[in-house]
Amino acid sequence: MNPHYKEERPWGSFEVLLDDPHFKVKKICVKPGCRLSLQSHRQRNEHWVVAEGDMRIRVGESVRDYAVNEHIYIPCGEKHRMENTGTKPATVIEIQTGTYFGEDDIVRYEDDYKRV
Repeated sequence: MNPHYKEERPWGSFEVLLDDPHFKVKKICVKPGCRLSLQSHRQRNEHWVVAEGDMRIRVGESVRDYAVNEHIYIPCGEKHRMENTGTKPATVIEIQTGTYFGEDDIVRYEDDYKRV
């Protein structure tokens, strides 16, 4: 697959900016009022930086609102979710570290789009 590609999702889209054997960098754009599934990963950690908009982020049982320039670390195995609580599109830059970065390393627990 092309190391730089974009995929549409019901909640918005993601674009792979860099796909290295040791890490992956994505730009995640979330439509207003939409959220990603509650999920975890078996083989990767994620670092998120809010680049645009207002995001409500859950990590484990903790839920907090994040603004532009704030960041959060999601350790491997931890349930997490991001939600755009604003009225404009929101963007998060995601840096993945770990041993595997494929989209099939997503374990979904809840999903607004019935993908569980």
